[in-house]
Amino acid sequence: MTPAEIETLITEGMPGSTAAVRSDDNTHFEALVVCAEFAGKRPLQRHQMVYRVLGDRMAGEIHALSITALTPEEQGS
Repeated sequence: MTPAEIETLITEGMPGSTAAVRSDDNTHFEALVVCAEFAGKRPLQRHQMVYRVLGDRMAGEIHALSITALTPEEQGS
């Protein structure tokens, strides 16, 4: 799985979101996800939202994913 594929999965699964994903080995990934739906949610809840979108891939093609999940307002500050 490539960073671009993960970005597409996230943005299609979370309408209105943006995602920037990086990886040096296409197994361990870092994602910055910005979504208005994160407003009022704790970090764990935000991460769970992203995990739900990625589904079973988290146990297979994606070995490790570090997530920074922000609202648009948090990203701008």
